[in-house]
Amino acid sequence: MSADLVWLVVGVAAAGLAAGFVGGLFGIGGGVVIVPALYFVFTVLGVDEAVRMHAAVGTSLSTIISTSWRSLSAHAKAGAVDFTVLRAWTPWIALGAALGAALAGIASAEALLLVFGGGLLLIAAQIGLADPNWRLFAELPGGLLRAAIAGGLGLLSALMGIGGGAIGVTLMTLCGRPIHQAVATASGFGAAIAVPATLGYVIVGWEREGLPAWSLGFVNVPGFVLLALLTAITAPFGARLAHRLPQRTLKRAFAIALAVLGLNMLREAFS
Repeated sequence: MSADLVWLVVGVAAAGLAAGFVGGLFGIGGGVVIVPALYFVFTVLGVDEAVRMHAAVGTSLSTIISTSWRSLSAHAKAGAVDFTVLRAWTPWIALGAALGAALAGIASAEALLLVFGGGLLLIAAQIGLADPNWRLFAELPGGLLRAAIAGGLGLLSALMGIGGGAIGVTLMTLCGRPIHQAVATASGFGAAIAVPATLGYVIVGWEREGLPAWSLGFVNVPGFVLLALLTAITAPFGARLAHRLPQRTLKRAFAIALAVLGLNMLREAFS
């Protein structure tokens, strides 16, 4: 095993343990935590700046394939998933995700950093400032508006490397759905995003120079394996700690942490 691969495994393992704990603590995971952690690891390892963010986003999306199916299965057993919404929304979400992966192939590293940083600030504002009683529509939209919103959700999630949970939950609660149903149903959006987007990141990144060792396109194989395993190990510890802390304080602390991460990614884009 080469020295580069050893350090890659060590760095990604540390990122996976931290991401799982933070994801469990704050009730949100996926790329919101993993992408910045991978970007930091790839920076330390000297991965080419031109493909560093692409590899972080692509690898993050690959881990969502397994985690989203596990989450959806658990919520489905509890009877909380609205499968009518999933059947109507996931084709458009998948189409948007595939388009997002294609755009990532021609996007610069700075563009991906801007999208991620800006998106993270919006998510932080929603978590820290939004009133849970706000409503945008009386019901989830249909027709062309549904196609546009779902496609946009998939596209943005693919460019950010997230499973769409944070955006999907916000959308469903703004349309009058109970929070538990929103969380359960939005967990199914992750697979619709991650499968086409991961394949897209493999294709558009194939044979690109400067990628981390053992990568398939923009998806790093050791990163995928380790993150999928280690985030599942530490997430329960974070979840147990979350139940001992005040929820309002926890949400505000997480919103601040996300805002700091978002601002740092924007700083990277302009540096």
